[in-house]
Amino acid sequence: MPNQTKQNLKTMSKNSGTKKLRSTSRIFKYGAISFSRNIWLSIAATLVMSMTLIILFVTIIASAILASTADAMREKIDITIYFKPGTSETSLSQMANIMSQDENVKNVEVSTSEEEYDKFLEENADNEDLLTALGGEDSEMRQMMIDRMQSTMRIKVFDVDDLSSIEHTVNSNRTFLINIDPANPPTYDANRSAFERITSWANLARNAGIILSIIFLVISILVIFNTIRMAIFSRREEIYMMKLVGADNGFIRGPFLIEAQICGFISGIIAATVGFLGFHALAPHLENYGIDISMINDVLETNWLIVVYLITISVGILIGTVSSSLAIRKYLNATAKRAKKRK
Repeated sequence: MPNQTKQNLKTMSKNSGTKKLRSTSRIFKYGAISFSRNIWLSIAATLVMSMTLIILFVTIIASAILASTADAMREKIDITIYFKPGTSETSLSQMANIMSQDENVKNVEVSTSEEEYDKFLEENADNEDLLTALGGEDSEMRQMMIDRMQSTMRIKVFDVDDLSSIEHTVNSNRTFLINIDPANPPTYDANRSAFERITSWANLARNAGIILSIIFLVISILVIFNTIRMAIFSRREEIYMMKLVGADNGFIRGPFLIEAQICGFISGIIAATVGFLGFHALAPHLENYGIDISMINDVLETNWLIVVYLITISVGILIGTVSSSLAIRKYLNATAKRAKKRK
């Protein structure tokens, strides 16, 4: 008798598993049929959701590119302090040691008048007329240029927004005060404006992208919500019959969720593909303007591209699931209330 009971339980468990599998396969089948049945509404919902995901994609990419560019510009920004022509190498080394003790200073490089003259020649190596006029190593013109060429100190800092300690050192240290060139003040703010402009662009792109994403997200939810409601309305008699034969809310809800998730899946593929192709089309132009795209390029040119597709598809499916769940819940709640009133 116990063995027979165990056998019956095993049979019931097996039948239950088979029933769940059949129910799940039917839900997917009915969901796909519903998607094709309402094809024009499905296309409209897919396009709107694709626009939402594309805007999200562009917002993230633009914010990352501009933030990376700002960081790259931050690395290039340096402060140049000009000293009188002929400042000795000993004095320059002494001032470099003083400046390097500042906690905000990352690196200090000094250059004598002769070294500055050599850099000037390198920068104008293609100008043959100028090089001819300057003459050779022993020319008087060369010596005159060196006598007028300022010695320099170039400083890279960790925080470009706080240069107070560096300014204090330059304005209070006796060695600096003796040797600094009064005709050429230090370039504290020369590159800061460009950095601030890139930072403002990054903030603008992020904020505008967030606002547009929210707007299109709400539109997407409303479009899918109404698409599912219209699908429910067109199938209300079918749903009523399913309830009469004992179908639970999960089975009724399933096909509509699948329909919305198909929209999200397709939208994710479209958005990721458009974003990928659009980035590659614009990449050469962005590089020409000095925009740093190396980080994004590394992501989209490696196996991380698969992750980007999966994330975009997942977001699309999530939007579809939330939208359809709201529509179905509203319908089922309304149906339950009507049923109670009839009783």
